[in-house]
Amino acid sequence: MNNVPSQICNEKKVIKLRYIDKWPGFRPDLDMIHRFLTKHFLIEICDDPDYVLDGGLGDDHLYFNCIKILQVGENVVPDFNCFDYAIGFDFLEFGDRYIRIPLHVFCDGYSSLSAELRMVDADSVLNREFCSFVVSNGAGGDPIRTEFFHRLSKYKPVASGGRYLNNVGAPVPDKLEFCRKYKFNIAFENSSSPGYTTEKLMEPLSIQTCPIYWGNPKVFEDFRPGCMVHVKDAKSIDQAIEEIVYLDTHDDEYLKKLAAPCLVKSPDEIE
Repeated sequence: MNNVPSQICNEKKVIKLRYIDKWPGFRPDLDMIHRFLTKHFLIEICDDPDYVLDGGLGDDHLYFNCIKILQVGENVVPDFNCFDYAIGFDFLEFGDRYIRIPLHVFCDGYSSLSAELRMVDADSVLNREFCSFVVSNGAGGDPIRTEFFHRLSKYKPVASGGRYLNNVGAPVPDKLEFCRKYKFNIAFENSSSPGYTTEKLMEPLSIQTCPIYWGNPKVFEDFRPGCMVHVKDAKSIDQAIEEIVYLDTHDDEYLKKLAAPCLVKSPDEIE
């Protein structure tokens, strides 16, 4: 080894890769996994890959005869008859063929949510409107989401900026910019399953808006209870609304909620 020039020793291995069945607008350069891979390998994206990274939104993997890795983006349990390896939400053990990295970890704001208390500008966050709700696929979600929207709206109007139940004139072009204007955000998953936490919780946390969360029954294994209003189930809706009303009318308590640490583990422990 001592006789090998240093520039050869430091050369990265070339990996032939193909991304398939990803969501619209997917860009490898913005993807956390791609950025991680480029630190260790030279990535060649091609049509004759050694590895396929599949987003689970189609069946294109059937046309490739190589190592297939599924990155789950929806509430789906990986099928290891179709894929060699998987990255997903579920708390599974399948040797070295599976690792749990839920979707919220890949969100832009994740790395900014440290385990420490967060700085909050009281003047900017207290002078906002009440609550936002941005949903486009109303039929695809659990009915508890619609029920909660209507029941909370009896206290104060909830601004709905998506295509579903829209009451602000038209669907908003930028969800995060819309939600920044509000103290709370209804952040309900489409469905409830252990481990299934998506960007819906991450987005309000990343812009210092208090999330009202329902979905993953094990959410507190990833996020701390103090950073959200948690709707456990349909029976707890009234209790959650009481907490929201209290926070909305007690500024000091609302500010404590926004400043509370969010993550059970630091981003470095995940990455």
